[in-house]
Amino acid sequence: MQTAKSEDFEPEAPECGVLYVAGGAEYVDLAIQSARSLREQEPGIAIDLVTDLPENLPTGLFDRVSAVYDMHPREKLRAMPKTRFSRTLYVDSDTLFLAPLGDLFAILDRFECALTHDVRRDWALIRQGRDHRTPYAFPQHNSGVFLYRRSEAMFGFLHDWAERFFADDGIERDQVILKDMLWESDLRYYVLPPEFNLRRVTLLDAWEPLDAIPTILHSHRFQDHMRGRGARIATLEALLKAERQALTEEWQGDLPEAAQVWSELRNRLPAK
Repeated sequence: MQTAKSEDFEPEAPECGVLYVAGGAEYVDLAIQSARSLREQEPGIAIDLVTDLPENLPTGLFDRVSAVYDMHPREKLRAMPKTRFSRTLYVDSDTLFLAPLGDLFAILDRFECALTHDVRRDWALIRQGRDHRTPYAFPQHNSGVFLYRRSEAMFGFLHDWAERFFADDGIERDQVILKDMLWESDLRYYVLPPEFNLRRVTLLDAWEPLDAIPTILHSHRFQDHMRGRGARIATLEALLKAERQALTEEWQGDLPEAAQVWSELRNRLPAK
């Protein structure tokens, strides 16, 4: 396995930057939507895009566009080690930025990378590993928002992640391999608080004013229009409306054992 070396990088590249990897017109469109929200919050940040459709992109939105015409659905695993930045924030296309990044990149002063736990942790899909059965308290980490720094250890990890994933045709989700590797590895990584990869937007209804600064919203519902599931959702307001309705319906459906007690408490009428 070949790891990244200092000569592989551009000495004049910005220290910090954001990386998107998007294949196909619909995902490129989502990446544009996300990058525009990022520009509103961080006008001067460097934004790079790896795509199979490098033509006809909005002028000035992306600082660098790299063309890859034979993209795998998990092309990000190949693209992440090729970043030109010393500190990179990779984000999936189905994201929106709600606040400035602040001192997020400073996490990399102490850690090789940072990411959040995934949601739906009481689901076998999110607890799945290929080679290891880990405790419940060690679920998959969501790879859709991934902060990492340039180092031999980090780029060795990224290359190994890609190598192991692409070598196994039976694995469709990169997080399965990632979970195993984080469990095995001595890599120094940090678990970010959920506001930096807000998958469950209805947390906004539960948080008190000082609990968090919602920063990066990440939802597959931004892809609903691509999957025949209704009109396009493109704003926080529209997403909150859809998620509140979905949450109500989900709690009224078939529940796993651990959730049943919470359902009873949620549905109990207030005392009169």
